[in-house]
Amino acid sequence: MEQTFLVRGMTCNGCRTHVEQQLNKLPNVEHAVVTLEDHTAKITSQQSLTPEQIAAALPDKYTVENSITSPPTPAAQAMTGATSEWRQLFPLFLIFGYLTAASVLLNINPWSGGDFMLDFMGLFYIVFGFFKLLDLKGFPASFGMYDPIAKRVPLYGWVYPFLETALGLMFLLRWQIPAALIITVIILGITTIGVVKTLLNKQQIQCACLGTALKLPMTKATLIENSVMLVMAVWMLSSL
Repeated sequence: MEQTFLVRGMTCNGCRTHVEQQLNKLPNVEHAVVTLEDHTAKITSQQSLTPEQIAAALPDKYTVENSITSPPTPAAQAMTGATSEWRQLFPLFLIFGYLTAASVLLNINPWSGGDFMLDFMGLFYIVFGFFKLLDLKGFPASFGMYDPIAKRVPLYGWVYPFLETALGLMFLLRWQIPAALIITVIILGITTIGVVKTLLNKQQIQCACLGTALKLPMTKATLIENSVMLVMAVWMLSSL
């Protein structure tokens, strides 16, 4: 069964991630998703839970109460969910558009497809690394929700934004390109496996591709984003 609770006391994405992790550890809880914007926790469990049970699993600074909002109809829920998802993903599409335009302008005269891809990958890593560094404290936990390595080695989540920044500089400076391409294939390949598993399990979690400063849902767009970079990296490796 699915229940929605109001969780008050969350002030940042780190709070949200911690609350979500604690709720997912509760007995009989199959899946819990916490949203910072409306301070809600949607919990799917094998049996009914009370606010007191939820509060007991959290630190004292949080208060929990039942949500009084009435559930929307299935049709309204589907329409609202689709609209909300596209609205949330708009920053991702906007950034991709800017990166593509910038890479085209850098290589349009004369045109070079290879340099276009190197500049796109370099700008991609620099920009996405920047957004991850905006909330370095909250990023590792969010990234560890789906990345196989970050799940097992928390330090990897802390290092990852700096790794992306370093790869971006390598592509833009045209330094050690083969090594940068191989690392790209490895780290994005591993992350993509985690994304695919999340999508197949229909888990509703936050995507950490733009860090935690922007609240993006894990969708097929995340898979497409990783796939584009992987295809470019493999293509460039095969062309060396």
